[in-house]
Formats: sequence, structure tokens, C-alpha cells
Amino acid sequence: MEHQNNQSHRVTDVYFFGTCVIDIFMPNAGMDAMTLLEKQGIRVHYPQAQSCCGQPAFSSGRPKESFAVAKEQLDLFPEAWPIVVPSGSCGGMMKHHWPDLFKNTVYEQQALDVSGRIYEWSRFLVDVLNYQPQDTGTPIKVAVHTSCGARREMNVHTSSWQLVDALSHVERVVHDHESECCGFGGTFSMKHPDISGAMVSDKVKALKDTQAVEIISADAGCMMNIGGKIAKDDPSMPKPKHLATFLLERTGHKTCEESV
Repeated sequence: MEHQNNQSHRVTDVYFFGTCVIDIFMPNAGMDAMTLLEKQGIRVHYPQAQSCCGQPAFSSGRPKESFAVAKEQLDLFPEAWPIVVPSGSCGGMMKHHWPDLFKNTVYEQQALDVSGRIYEWSRFLVDVLNYQPQDTGTPIKVAVHTSCGARREMNVHTSSWQLVDALSHVERVVHDHESECCGFGGTFSMKHPDISGAMVSDKVKALKDTQAVEIISADAGCMMNIGGKIAKDDPSMPKPKHLATFLLERTGHKTCEESV
């Protein structure tokens, strides 16, 4: 059954930082991630003034521009609530790079406070809520893709696996190239399109070889990159689905798309 442990009872409210990619390209995934939190009894607060974490500029070697963008986010989280981010890469930027970005400035302490409250969405479900999904779906085989940020900065690829593995009728297939980048990398895919294209081709081939019915990911940037390659080259393959949407479906709840 879906339940919460004693620790989760102490958490009643969270902030949700939606990320640029989800806000612009995949809002349904963000809504589903918030819905799943709400179904665990959590009040979700979405600061309306939020925009970008500053990662695109930061990873492009433009710390001043990144500082200016990230600074606008610091005042959005005044209450001492956890800040849940549905992306390993954006979560990694806010948790691990904001302290350095704002070091030796008047914003340093505030950045340290905010970074200390950052949780990647799947990790929050596993570690704080002890979420145990009750699978109501039919038996299927799935493949999971985790982003580089989720795997190498936030170490949350394991929490995505845990959530999928907790579904009694779902078989998770470990695919070749699973630990490798899909080629998106934010601005990397624009600066090095040939290399990026080769990487996503390898990734899609490995996913296809699993014969999985569903491709699951908790990072919308990777979903967009892999999904674009699939749509162009082999639309018969399943489109990537956000982990939140998949979990709602498997536990018998309506997704945002189904509710419209």
C-alpha cells in the first residue's frame, strides 16, 4: 500500500521548482509530479515568479549571466520547507553549484540555506515520504533512462530504479549504454550537434534492443532529446514518459493529460 513513514508526517509543505524545460515543453509532467506529492498529503507551493536555475549559462562558461538569473530565484523560498525539483540536472545546479556561484557575496548564506533544502523529486519520494506504490497495472517491461545530472551529481538514478522496482507487475530491463549520456547536455547538443546526434542514436538503439513497452525518465531534457530522435527515426517505438506520469498510471490515478 501507499503509505508514509513517521518522518514524512513532519513534512506538510514543499516548494516545487518546475524547471524551464518542464514549464515550456512538458508542463503535464510537472503537473503529474505535483499531483503525486499531493496524493501523499503534501501541500505543494509553486512560486509563480520562478524561471531558470542558471545552469545553461553556468555550463556554458558564463558565471556572471548565471549569477544574475539564479539570484532572482533566491527570494522565492522564504519558508523553511523542502524544495522539490523534478530534474537531476537542475537539482544538481541548485544544490551543488549555487553555493560556489554565490560564494563571497551578500547572497552566500541565503544560497547555502536554499541549497540545503533541495531534493530531487524521486529522492524526496523515496527518502522523505517512503512512498510505496501499489501497482494496479498489467505486467509490462520497461527501460529507465537517468540523466547525467541525476546520476553523477545528485546520485538519484537509484531512487528512480527503486520506485520502478517497487511496482509488482513491472519488469525493469537494464539496457546497454544505460550509464551513458543521451547527448542532450543542454547547450552541448547545440554546440556539438554531430557528437550529440551520434550519442542519442546509440542510446535509442540500446533502448529499442530491450523491446521495452515503456521508456521512463525523470528528466525532461533527456525525454525531449530521446523522444525527438525516436519521432524522427522510428515512431513505432514508445515515446519517453516521465516517471511521475508512469507512477500515476500504474497506481490507478488520472494523469494531467487524462484529466483535461
